[in-house]
Amino acid sequence: MQALIGHLSQFARQVYEKTSGFIEEEREIPVTEAFFNATLKRYVTDNVGLLKDLHADLHEDWLRLYATIDIQGIYAEVSVDLKLLQMELNKKTQLLVFEQISETKLIKAEFKSKMKKWGVHSALFFYQKILKQDPLGKILAHFNIVQVKDDLLFLDLNRWLGQSASILDILNKVHVNRAQLAEQKMLVLGNINLEAIFRRSPDFALEAAEISNDETITPQNNA
Repeated sequence: MQALIGHLSQFARQVYEKTSGFIEEEREIPVTEAFFNATLKRYVTDNVGLLKDLHADLHEDWLRLYATIDIQGIYAEVSVDLKLLQMELNKKTQLLVFEQISETKLIKAEFKSKMKKWGVHSALFFYQKILKQDPLGKILAHFNIVQVKDDLLFLDLNRWLGQSASILDILNKVHVNRAQLAEQKMLVLGNINLEAIFRRSPDFALEAAEISNDETITPQNNA
């Protein structure tokens, strides 16, 4: 998220330097797949112990999410296809909402015992073939990664982003309203709040640079 926020911050400053005569106007900001994955790593993977990797391949109007988990003697890589229904980033709300559009697939797994292996495969079969449901949402909700409402996955980043005064200051200047997925990129649509930029502190540019320069994330290889 630091990479993404830094990117939005620099965009806001460029608009401020080139534009006058309006307060807010929705703009389209391109964000690469690497920025999106850096966001997931910094503010989800790095804060959830059982997750060893979380990254996505972005496609036209959908994404394939890969997750590697290590919990209770089970080390597994899974994938699932999702639609991004909502992306809202501002000073009060930092929320992504997904719709699951495929079953969770077990790509590979290692088990410390045959009993755990049998349990995992049996649970997947029971949920997907008998109940005609998918266990992903229940699992993620159980470990407090997402909330599930009306079969949608709500990923609330506020518990991490809300602790950073610098990021909240940037989100007071750049309000992300929604996003559209395309091949290997995301088009973020939001408002540049010029009124907030006009009231910015003298070191606004320095703060933005510090956020961007502090980014140490190496995006995952999606190949």
